[in-house]
Amino acid sequence: MALTGYSWLLLSATFLSAGAEISINPEPEQPAEGDNITLAVHGLSGELLAYSWYAGPTLSLAYLVASYIVSTGDETPGPAHTGREAVRPDGSLDIRGALLGHSGTYILQTLNRQLQTEVGYGHLQVYEILAPPVVLANTTELVERRDTLRLICSSPSPAEVRWFFNGEALPIDIRLGLSPDGRVLTRHGIRREEAGAYQCEVRNPVSVSRSEPINLTVYFGPERVAIIHDSTTRTGCTIKVDFNTSLTLWCVSRSCPEPEYVWAFNGRALKNGQDYLNISSMTAAHEGTYTCIAKNPKTLLSGSASVVVKLSVVAMSIVPVPTKPTEGQDVTLTVQGYPKDLLVYAWYRGPASEPNRLLSQLPSGNWIAGPAHTGREVGFANCSLLVQKLNLTDAGRYTLKTVTLQGKTETLELELQVAPME
Repeated sequence: MALTGYSWLLLSATFLSAGAEISINPEPEQPAEGDNITLAVHGLSGELLAYSWYAGPTLSLAYLVASYIVSTGDETPGPAHTGREAVRPDGSLDIRGALLGHSGTYILQTLNRQLQTEVGYGHLQVYEILAPPVVLANTTELVERRDTLRLICSSPSPAEVRWFFNGEALPIDIRLGLSPDGRVLTRHGIRREEAGAYQCEVRNPVSVSRSEPINLTVYFGPERVAIIHDSTTRTGCTIKVDFNTSLTLWCVSRSCPEPEYVWAFNGRALKNGQDYLNISSMTAAHEGTYTCIAKNPKTLLSGSASVVVKLSVVAMSIVPVPTKPTEGQDVTLTVQGYPKDLLVYAWYRGPASEPNRLLSQLPSGNWIAGPAHTGREVGFANCSLLVQKLNLTDAGRYTLKTVTLQGKTETLELELQVAPME
């Protein structure tokens, strides 16, 4: 009996063996698309006349890939033949340049000389060479504890998905926000620690591909607004500054992005948009409360800090130099802690009355002699008084009277002792 074409297939329904021990194994076991694959057959028995391969769940003509006559080596392609399949003499099936569509169930049917058939079943999974996925975000700029983050790992492949944060495997606390299939990452009330680069990776047994990173920014603050002076936090403190010296205040905070700064003096806004405020020459007019207000344009939150700035107050004193002058020497009555906002001063020989006035210094800086001036007294800008070539009659009381720009008057006295010349 000669077998040609599909004629022997009609016998299969009557003589199908139920005790088949045929096994089918793909080589390689985990093939990738484009690989050459062999569905290797094991467990064939008896003298076989023909093989038929099916790519489908049943022995249906629609699924027939090819029939092969052992004696002649003739192969007849079936409706499911793609042009890539070829049957070997040992019954195995070669697939050249396999496609993803070659995945599925395969059935081998054999016919022996007793016109009995046996079948073997196998499964082929052709794995995709994965293209890089793409991370899609509902937004890349979020406000801490207010916004919700939603990331989607977009890939046409049904592959396993893994997530990475700043190049490392996603922390467990963030993984808790993953959907069951791992493709959607959701974070409610996002935190600043979650800002950074996110990537997803798809993988199967033959391929791994990772997305480009998507960078997320989490805005927060301002927090811990403080005013710093000389590298020390001075918020809520009083800063004392010497007259006519400079002062620089810095405003700092924890904020993303860097906040906008506004300074106020005694509640009145200043034209200063910097993170620092400089007073080049301290006077009484600069005394008061300085406030720094930090505003975050993204979170719409603000914070502030204040300090009180005052002029330094040093008790005024008079020290004779030398401390124990002798007759014939010069002596300087040195004034320490004189008012830095001085308007005018006057020295007196005795109580502070006009007949006793030695000299006065005017706002112009010039000094003029008074009724008690002997021609040996000289005044200085720091209020000190030089008395030249002392004699014993120069001993006694000296009085200094000062007047500040604010009209504050202060009087100080000194008893000068002059030792006789030996």
